[in-house]
Amino acid sequence: MKAPLESLETQVKSGRDYESPPLHLWHPPLSGDISIRIDAQGDWYHDGSKIERQSLVNLFASILRREEDSQYYLVTPTEKWRIEVALHPLFIIDFDVQVVEGVQYLKATLKTGRVVMVGEEFPLFLDPTVGDIAAMTLAHGLTALCARPAWYRLVGLATTVDGTEVIASGTYTFRLGAG
Repeated sequence: MKAPLESLETQVKSGRDYESPPLHLWHPPLSGDISIRIDAQGDWYHDGSKIERQSLVNLFASILRREEDSQYYLVTPTEKWRIEVALHPLFIIDFDVQVVEGVQYLKATLKTGRVVMVGEEFPLFLDPTVGDIAAMTLAHGLTALCARPAWYRLVGLATTVDGTEVIASGTYTFRLGAG
């Protein structure tokens, strides 16, 4: 029998959509716990050793979901492995502005290379557990915290409206402070 890590890698690489696999369709029974953890800085570890291959991290991040029990799982059509996440499973490393027909949109780039449009579907929120640094709600119950440079970039993109710093992306607005 293959080790759980090798089995997951083989299944995910077998012709699946790496960007958006249909996790909502996959509901296998729990296969158990696997010795994978994501630390508070967003680094992935297996059996205590850092996973150095970014392509493998990206692959596993694409099949990661958080379920109603607040636990994180790597899910394939036939396997479901519980992993440990210290804080947020993903990190935002940059923000970029895109103007379409005169309307500003804000794109977040994740450490995995995935680009997500900030808005009602994927809103920002301030995380009080890390000093009110912005984080983002993502699909499948996941969240991504701003890395320090991304947080500074986001603050730099804000405009002041009625004495409060605000970020706009399309029709979505996010207040950086309580003001």
